[in-house]
Amino acid sequence: MAAVSAAHPQIAAARRVVVKIGSALLVDRQTGLLKTDWLEMLALDVADIQSRGADVILVSSGSIALGRASLSLPAGDLPLEQSQAAAAVGQIELARAYRHALEPHGIRAAQVLVTLEDSEDRRRYLNTRATLETLVGLGVVPIVNENDTIATDEIRFGDNDRLAAQIAVTVGADQLVLLSDVDGFYTASPAQDPNAQRFDVIESITPEIEAMAGDAGSGLSKGGMKTKLMAAKTATKAGCAMVITEGSVMRPLQALDLGAPATWFVAEGDPHVARKRWIASMKPHGSVAVDAGAARALASGKSLLPAGVTLVDGSFGRGEPVEILGPRGRLGQGLCRYTSSEARIIAGHRSGEIAELLGYPGRAALIHRDDMAL
Repeated sequence: MAAVSAAHPQIAAARRVVVKIGSALLVDRQTGLLKTDWLEMLALDVADIQSRGADVILVSSGSIALGRASLSLPAGDLPLEQSQAAAAVGQIELARAYRHALEPHGIRAAQVLVTLEDSEDRRRYLNTRATLETLVGLGVVPIVNENDTIATDEIRFGDNDRLAAQIAVTVGADQLVLLSDVDGFYTASPAQDPNAQRFDVIESITPEIEAMAGDAGSGLSKGGMKTKLMAAKTATKAGCAMVITEGSVMRPLQALDLGAPATWFVAEGDPHVARKRWIASMKPHGSVAVDAGAARALASGKSLLPAGVTLVDGSFGRGEPVEILGPRGRLGQGLCRYTSSEARIIAGHRSGEIAELLGYPGRAALIHRDDMAL
């Protein structure tokens, strides 16, 4: 049996939380209409979390379910082209619904559509991260969904449990909440085994735990317990705690903090430390040398600006790892936001000169502090 503890995190303690919302919670299975009352209560939870100074990112299903109803498409599995058409129609309705729910609380919503390729390609990964970081920095709540209108089976996450885990890793979240149609992880399916017991906390995902997962999902959602365990593995290894809880109640995040039944998966360390460790483990594709002033700035937690760079060596693309060399030797390494040829052009220049030098606006930092391991 996996290790189980009485202590678990709380949403109230989160600095950055990613919340995954399944289709069955948002869309009425019989009518195909949005559950407006439920969404308004979720928005109140989001506003409460933001008011405590934490960042919130929502990973939301529902576009295909909403589009299916609008287009009067039949129940059951749809051909790929019909699913994509439904997603194209439903995505507009979904974005509008979140905007209307969050606006009364003074919160702006943003739509972010991604595919599996965006997480596997380092340049796209960094662009996604930078966009999400900018949005939450401005107090915006990103609404993330898979870009079903263009994704094929080969470039799909396939379910929003795994997508939510990847987003949590991308933004360095410390908590991931899967709002589901079940209230946690059980030793067996409660619907089939009346003696099934729910875990309060799982400290490690053992082969025994994996064997307990079933494949069943609800009529509108694709994710079963196996996909949730996959999400938990991804999140916890990156230092992000994950929880599965029943989400159909009003104010589901508040209910979770007040002790609603749930299963927490314990994080393996801190998300920021885990990210730094990941960056440090990469093989560098080149190097940048910095002057003494830049070295001091990096030591104090600053990003590396082009003005402090004295030499660029090697050939690397955007988002690839490079060594950072100071006057006294190696300082560490980081993910460069420019190609090696671009970095050579802007090296030694102020950030305000980048647009003139490159012919297009760029990012102020050559290597952002969040993408750096010293």
